[in-house]
Amino acid sequence: MITIEEFKKLNLRIAKIKDVKDHPGADRLYVVRVDMGGEEREVVAGIKKGYSPEELTGKLVVVVENLEPAVIRGVESKGMILASQDGDILAVLSPDRPVSPGSIVK
Repeated sequence: MITIEEFKKLNLRIAKIKDVKDHPGADRLYVVRVDMGGEEREVVAGIKKGYSPEELTGKLVVVVENLEPAVIRGVESKGMILASQDGDILAVLSPDRPVSPGSIVK
């Protein structure tokens, strides 16, 4: 279990997916460029088996904004797109109403 104070350390934001490319060194990963509301960054995401680039481009998703950057198979990732998996079904977390990129998830 984590405390509410530990949970509050997470900075969850809405981001708009601007571009999706295949990861050059991994066949199950995408390199996703997201707009965090005035800041764009690249995130490496293991969501390729659930979505085509066309399905993702323009989509609003939930991103962990303050995750420590990590190099994943040679590409730096500056965040994490949240998703759920149920068997073979993969679903990125997305707001059910239009909100601005950069909006805080509470």
